Amino acid sequence: KASSRNVFTSRAFSPSSWSDYILKYLLITSTLLFTVLGLVTLVVGLWGLINKESFAQEKISGIGTDPMLLFMFLGLILALLSLMGCVGALRENMCLRTFSAIILVLLEVQVLAVAVLYSLQGQIENYLRSGMLAAMVRYQDDLDLRFIIDEIQTGLQCCGADTYRDWGINVYFNCSAPGVQACGVPPSCCIDPLENGTVWNSQCGVGAQQLDEFSAQSVIFLGGCLGSISRWINQHSGVIVMVVIILLGVQILTLHLNVTTGKLMQKNQKHILCEWPQ
Repeated sequence: KASSRNVFTSRAFSPSSWSDYILKYLLITSTLLFTVLGLVTLVVGLWGLINKESFAQEKISGIGTDPMLLFMFLGLILALLSLMGCVGALRENMCLRTFSAIILVLLEVQVLAVAVLYSLQGQIENYLRSGMLAAMVRYQDDLDLRFIIDEIQTGLQCCGADTYRDWGINVYFNCSAPGVQACGVPPSCCIDPLENGTVWNSQCGVGAQQLDEFSAQSVIFLGGCLGSISRWINQHSGVIVMVVIILLGVQILTLHLNVTTGKLMQKNQKHILCEWPQ
């Protein structure tokens, strides 16, 4: 009986071994979630490039400036780093320390970015205005900028940066332009761009800049997008702050799990080099 009791006791998990086990698999779960997030970002970027036919021979030269390429790059980096952390936790090797150092650097960068944004909050509107006006100038020349501007104007029901007449900055919509779009605005400014059809009527905003506000309000959105963006941020500020806190909290928790697991590895004298499974 005594021998059987000793065998049972030796096979039973001690409280410390249970906590080590839970910490290890919490870390594995966390890194796997980040790996999946990275792969999703990578797939979204690849889908965007394929959907826009960016690999076509006539467009391949401009792929280096395509924002979807940035999505692919960020997704690939996030997936590889998270996979490194997962491998480090599974094999209990030095990959875990590398992953911890990278997370710490990323946290510092994010905190610094938040601090910079907070210190420049009075100038952010001016930066947004300059950026949007620059994007409006290149509206016809850059499909990515056109897509972004159309999504903003349609989603927020706005037109231009401060007013619909801002579209005069574009060479095609300027009233001195020779084309049919002169003194007009993009169809995404129109209240009903489909006009009960299934395809946007690209002519729905023609001549809108020549209309006074009373006449134009039945055809296009009058308000600028900067005001709409500001109102949207104010209305959703609580959700934005919560999302930021959750993202930072998850990263801090992952870093804590990394450090704790690393200390356990050091205690158990496991100093295996960072090796991938064979």
